[in-house]
Amino acid sequence: MDFDQLFSTFRISASGLAAEQQRMRVIANNLANANVTKAADGAPFRKDVVLFREVLDREARSGEGLAGVRVEGLIKSTEPFRSEYQPGHPDADKTTGMVQLPNVDPVTEMVDMITASRAYQANLAVLTTYKEMMLQTLRLSR
Repeated sequence: MDFDQLFSTFRISASGLAAEQQRMRVIANNLANANVTKAADGAPFRKDVVLFREVLDREARSGEGLAGVRVEGLIKSTEPFRSEYQPGHPDADKTTGMVQLPNVDPVTEMVDMITASRAYQANLAVLTTYKEMMLQTLRLSR
């Protein structure tokens, strides 16, 4: 087995850890801005969504194997803004009393946060298990 292939599991899991960590940061930012009615552009805050891209290992013996994941970028959600009747709000429409609120649903964001946290834990478990397997292999080879 090639020395580089020996550590590919570490690279794959580490890339998953980094990607899920970024995803949790974005979700936390979405939750922090869930009530911002005026962002820098003057419109309500629009939630961010993380785009993942798989990284392929073109050196793999069987063609293209998976070599991890990376954050491709962030996109703004295209979901419509929420509207609430709040006539006393400074950003309310003067005629209807409706306020446009961010398209952030706290329940959905919390579910996404739990999912990202579990994926992070799963990648960490893979790293720990693989490390233990490698240590056992070294002990047996003595």
